[in-house]
Amino acid sequence: MHKKSNISSAISKDVTCPFCGILCDDLVIQNQAETLKILKNGCPKAAAAFESKQLVTSAKIKGKNVPLSEAIDAICNILKKSQNPLFAGLGTDVDGMRQVMHLADKTGATVDHMHGEALIRNSLVLQDLGWITTTMTEIRNRADLIIFAGTDANNYPRFFERTIWNKESMFKLKSEQRQIVYIGNQLDGKAGINPNGKRPLFLNCKTEQISEVISSLHALITGAALDIEKVAGIKVKTLQSLAEKMKTAKYGVIVWSAAELNIPHAELTIQNFCELVKYLTRFTRFAGFSLGGDDGATSANSVCAWQSGYPLRVNFNKGYPEYDAQRNSTHKLLKDKEVDSLLWISSFSSKVNSPCASIPTIVLGTPETKLKFKPDIFIPVSTPGVDHSGQLIRADSVVSLPLKKLRTSSYANVSSILKQVIERI
Repeated sequence: MHKKSNISSAISKDVTCPFCGILCDDLVIQNQAETLKILKNGCPKAAAAFESKQLVTSAKIKGKNVPLSEAIDAICNILKKSQNPLFAGLGTDVDGMRQVMHLADKTGATVDHMHGEALIRNSLVLQDLGWITTTMTEIRNRADLIIFAGTDANNYPRFFERTIWNKESMFKLKSEQRQIVYIGNQLDGKAGINPNGKRPLFLNCKTEQISEVISSLHALITGAALDIEKVAGIKVKTLQSLAEKMKTAKYGVIVWSAAELNIPHAELTIQNFCELVKYLTRFTRFAGFSLGGDDGATSANSVCAWQSGYPLRVNFNKGYPEYDAQRNSTHKLLKDKEVDSLLWISSFSSKVNSPCASIPTIVLGTPETKLKFKPDIFIPVSTPGVDHSGQLIRADSVVSLPLKKLRTSSYANVSSILKQVIERI
């Protein structure tokens, strides 16, 4: 006879946090009577998510409580009638995304993530010209010059702790040997002050001028002369000094966040980063690193690529995957009324809500989700890495990390719900 484990007072170590793209995997979390508390290695974002109490609610059809099975039948009825469904949000884990792809293939749906605009900025660069990127581990162990372009990484609270100012590294690289540079506007450089108090270098310019600064650095590194005194308000002498540091660095990295480069044709700015990196590899080791992957974005993009051969924004309406980065965006499809039903998935955050559309709308969201409208169907779902086990892919796309079940939940997960929909359609 097996003894039941007492999870009411369990302490879990090496917990992966699913609430931002860097997936910190060293948290220590206590479950006391189904209430979670972070004991070690948390951040404000993790604490707000892990330590919040799960609300009690139920599946709803047009605002009225119904059994889960009835709500799933209603989803099937909507999708059976739909000619051009849209599956968006896609805030789920790897297994949930696999079921999304299976259902999209079966119903002829289009798939796009809630952070699709940021994802596509990177995808366009990778598709057009390729890039040289690195990993968090490589930065931690090798990088001595790290340039933050258009971001201060504050949306990833433990990035500096885990990757920049780490206490240990291979190859005897010491944290105080790193040079931190910020390029952009209104960036908070507090995290960039090294353990010995050395302050980072700031090149202040508007976000839309970052590309101009990077192009000028590229020109200086090639040996060209700039017959001007300033570029985007920055002295050319300052740029010349940075250009020399970039050429002589043992391992340099340009870090950006596609979501924060919210400017027209942001992909061209990212392309500038990547082309500069390529040129610098003639002199030294240099690479790019893109911060992102929140709400399972990296996992969704990766699973879509595995199963369709394309990144997100794929349409299955013709019976095969058809990729279109612009036409298949959630915003455009809803604006132009090119879809006739919407399935929105958000199992990590209650703050990322479904758009209000004048078409049959299905929402699979956290129990705490508060919508500004009544969807046709709402099903509360459990959160991967809190209420059930799973898997997510980190922002650098090279590591998949396991998610642990930390508490008991009465809600089904996205994968199990979609499996039932697939079986019944």
